Amino acid sequence: MENKNDKISILYVDDEENNLFSFKATFRLKYKIYTAISGSKAIEIVQKNPIDIIITDQRMPEMTGVEFLEEIIKLDPEPMRILLTGYADMGAVIDAVNKGKIFHYLNKPWSEEELDQTIQRAYEIYTKRKKLLETYSKLELSNEQLEFLLRQKLLS
Repeated sequence: MENKNDKISILYVDDEENNLFSFKATFRLKYKIYTAISGSKAIEIVQKNPIDIIITDQRMPEMTGVEFLEEIIKLDPEPMRILLTGYADMGAVIDAVNKGKIFHYLNKPWSEEELDQTIQRAYEIYTKRKKLLETYSKLELSNEQLEFLLRQKLLS
């Protein structure tokens, strides 16, 4: 597991450059921030960097936030996913939950406090999942070793 002093790594995806600057300026001291102006740029970042949380705008020209998240799940299903949109598009929200498997949905413009609390909750779940997977892997290995020993005992 990562060092407790490591910052949470967040990828923020938005086609509006001002939003990227604003997000980075707001959270850069607290988190390790990556930003991308499109889904394809964001995919490159995910391929090259460990990301804990992905926050994406829904309405982008190249691919929607949901389409982007669907691609991310194929690459790395572990990061927690948060969808932002400035429009009350219930179809997009439903798609985000069903296809993008989002953790949370927020309206734009985002409130710093609400977004920060959402990031913190998402990271808590992210770390619990990682610990659970590590424990499961250890149990699986122990089980294989016990089965091997049992077979050895039965053969002798």
